[in-house]
Amino acid sequence: MTHSPGGDYSQFSAPADRPASRDVMANEPRTDRVKKSASPENRRPLVSVIIPHYNDLANLERCIRLLEAQTLPRSQFEIMVADNNSRCGVKEVERLCGGLARVVPAPVQGAGAARNAAVEASRGRYLAFIDSDCRPSSTWLEHGLAALSAAQIVGGQVDVDYEDPAHPTGVEAFEKVFAFKFKRYIEQLGFSGSGNMFVSREIFDRVGGFRGQVAEDADWGRRAVAANYRFRYAADVVVSHPARRNWNELTQKWRKASSEAFAATIEKPNGRALWFLRSFAVLGSPFVHWVAIARSNKLQNMEQRLKAIGVLFRIRFWRFIECNRLLLRR
Repeated sequence: MTHSPGGDYSQFSAPADRPASRDVMANEPRTDRVKKSASPENRRPLVSVIIPHYNDLANLERCIRLLEAQTLPRSQFEIMVADNNSRCGVKEVERLCGGLARVVPAPVQGAGAARNAAVEASRGRYLAFIDSDCRPSSTWLEHGLAALSAAQIVGGQVDVDYEDPAHPTGVEAFEKVFAFKFKRYIEQLGFSGSGNMFVSREIFDRVGGFRGQVAEDADWGRRAVAANYRFRYAADVVVSHPARRNWNELTQKWRKASSEAFAATIEKPNGRALWFLRSFAVLGSPFVHWVAIARSNKLQNMEQRLKAIGVLFRIRFWRFIECNRLLLRR
């Protein structure tokens, strides 16, 4: 998943409670984005599914296949794939998608820029964001739109999958406990990860597109909260995501997340000092968070718990070093 995986979002407070606005959903479509023809193939879809893609053809194919199996009638949604300079080239992505999705190039590197490109080319009244390596449940679109009828912005549940459920690696066990805590992000911090988010085009346009070089989903959520919009968590809006399987995949995830969090932190007053203090909080955090692993009902036995605790201490020490490397380098 390309959204930021559980970085430090404590700077975001939950938005003030405010009734969901129904007038936005009743607005007429914007004429500059609607084709004039009334033929079925040109009629504006109800919702546009937005997928950023980068070097991930196998997962993209699976994601599209699962979208084709949605309970929402196929005529009511379009699938938009924004290719972010994949090595295979746009033509190969188009070949894989066939007639099932519209593919647009996204030359500016970054998942946020790719999402913006797909949104710009899309036609739906509502936007459903998902990542190419996510696996939507069959009711994902239907339930997402139902939740959106009573909310302004909706985020759902993200389940973590093992490659071999009977024999998870230590990294997979760690991810099962700590990755993709969307309920906490939404209900406590006021934003949703952009791998499972629904919003009207009207609200998205008012908030503006995703920014680059920062944790784009948390940053977008901060701006939505500042604009007085409210997020709602919907447990029945479900996608799954494969856990990172090994140390290389886990450090790759956190290298990106640390760089984005650093860029956001140093924008604040005394940002570098805050970052330095945060690095020591990260270093000490395993002595508190091991309890979450010991008590988790997501792990099946003591072996899985011990493996996950080992990864916890190792990755937090790695992150402490990475935090200070960024501080010294920039």
